[in-house]
Amino acid sequence: MATDPLAPPLPGAVLFACNFNRVRSPMAEALMKRALGDRVYVDSCGLKRDAADGVDPFVEAVMSELSVDLADHRPKTFDDLEDASFDLVVSLTPESQHRAVEMTRGRAAEIEYWPTFDPTLVDGSREARLAAYREVRDALAAHIAQRFPR
Repeated sequence: MATDPLAPPLPGAVLFACNFNRVRSPMAEALMKRALGDRVYVDSCGLKRDAADGVDPFVEAVMSELSVDLADHRPKTFDDLEDASFDLVVSLTPESQHRAVEMTRGRAAEIEYWPTFDPTLVDGSREARLAAYREVRDALAAHIAQRFPR
């Protein structure tokens, strides 16, 4: 695939952050890896640890529709990151935006805020809930394609 000569250079390392690292940020991480492969180091984290282990089952379902397997994803917090040397931190919630600012203070890192709806707030049938997760997945994929055109 040819690279757009007018596109800004890709960052070397990107971190996606949300509240629990079970829904939005692992989706964004997987979508970016799917789009760019290993050309960019991509990770994700959350603010807090949830009692549930692993990715949200609805996330697994909608990502598997794209042949993306997240069964091995283990949620982690900012404190669990092995390295905080990211060129770009993308926060998906207001709460994670504040933590991203703290983490990058004094570093040459960009911070972007991509407000992303929390699909766990949707009630209703399984299909209604899956539809909400698909909307978030597709919005993140579109944002990644727009931000990192290749």
